[in-house]
Amino acid sequence: MSAFDALMAFQRETEALGQIAGRLSWDQEAAMPKGAAPQRGEEMAAIEAVLHARRTDPRIGDWLAEARPEGPVAAAQIREIQRSYARNTKVPARLAAEIARETSLAHGVWAEARAAEDWAAFEPVLARIVALRREEGAALAGAGGDAYDALIEDYEPGTSAAEIAALFDELRPGLVSLRERILGAEVAVPVLDHGFDEAGQLRLSAELAEVFGYDLAHGRIDKAVHPFSSGSGLDVRITTRTDPRDPFNCIYSTIHEVGHATYEQAVERDFLLTPIGRGASMGVHESQSRIYENQLGRSEAFTGFLFNRMTAVFGEFGIADAREFYRAANRVHRGYIRTEADEVQYNLHIMLRFDLERALIAGDLAVADLPGAWNERFARDFGVPVERPSQGVLQDVHWSAGLFGYFPTYTLGNVYAGCLHEALRAALPDLDAQLAEGHLAGATGWLRDALQRHGGLYLPREVITRACGREPGAGPLLAYLEAKFGALYGV
Repeated sequence: MSAFDALMAFQRETEALGQIAGRLSWDQEAAMPKGAAPQRGEEMAAIEAVLHARRTDPRIGDWLAEARPEGPVAAAQIREIQRSYARNTKVPARLAAEIARETSLAHGVWAEARAAEDWAAFEPVLARIVALRREEGAALAGAGGDAYDALIEDYEPGTSAAEIAALFDELRPGLVSLRERILGAEVAVPVLDHGFDEAGQLRLSAELAEVFGYDLAHGRIDKAVHPFSSGSGLDVRITTRTDPRDPFNCIYSTIHEVGHATYEQAVERDFLLTPIGRGASMGVHESQSRIYENQLGRSEAFTGFLFNRMTAVFGEFGIADAREFYRAANRVHRGYIRTEADEVQYNLHIMLRFDLERALIAGDLAVADLPGAWNERFARDFGVPVERPSQGVLQDVHWSAGLFGYFPTYTLGNVYAGCLHEALRAALPDLDAQLAEGHLAGATGWLRDALQRHGGLYLPREVITRACGREPGAGPLLAYLEAKFGALYGV
């Protein structure tokens, strides 16, 4: 067996164990009994210890030195293994296991604190997680390096906080200007104000998941406090949530997570259980979930189809026609919750989180001061005061999971989605006619062939550039938002 073959055989087992760890996390959020949390924390720490030992096995270094990859696929496998090995060997095994244990335990504490509006219950848990992530970031960055940059690398390789901040500076003026013009126009937009039973919402969301190409023979849909997608290859699961007064929460959460899930289901089967057998980055992943949810799912053409399906499932629900329904699905309003934010303001929510978590990791902001910093910034950015923790610092699951550096990938995903949407419409000039009939195969097929099937074969910006025929930038997203919402609100 060649060094390359030995390395790939070893890596295949490591990838399989990583999938098992992911399944434990899915179970914790979707099915695990509440009282099992302490034991699950120990289980997660144990499997992370095994994974860390494999990812830092000295034989990997020897195999890498001797491997002679042939062709672009083998070269990409080596690239990803080298990156993983270099990172993991900098992190002590004790620290990796402790992070796994603490973040597993933290999820239940966060969920209960959020439900009870009890920041004090979550604060000491978050303080421990921040301390651990600071330690990890420092270990990864090395002397003179930036700990937050090192953490971002886990989610968007090749991107720095400075580059993200520059992108945000480019986006912010246009977003704020558009929002102020919209809100200043005082155009009345219909709001759903009706009872929507949970069974109907879940039935419709399952139908829409299949419309958008989700293969339920290799997936499933469950409920969770915070919707997410989990797994890759032949077992890719999603969760959603319901609100009896707001079916959009369930519908668009499902479509969003289906974007993630179909990406993973579309990766070339030959890549499965290898380092490139999953999405290229979280930013690229978010480009799929956001284009499914927004440019496709909230388009006027598709909402016309969705209006008819909603009427069939729920009967009359207070919206006069498809045009009014389209306006309701794209209502711009001041709100607290990121996952419910309209397209115009969504990225402003991300900018707030990016600045706060960057300060937390740098040590410039203490965890005890986080609620005050959040509330002050939110009032300044959105013009309304935060009234309770679930509207602010406790609304997202990410920090309880230790995902520092993840939030900015949502906006990177929106920027990538803007570029992909521009290319998609050029490739499919009859796209709106297809969407109006609820036929998504043309759009999702284009995304599958242009991007999803490649998995991690290419670096993030490279795979977007290949799909779009241009380097990614903020221009297409800003132009799309101006055209769509300018027409909706007459501004």
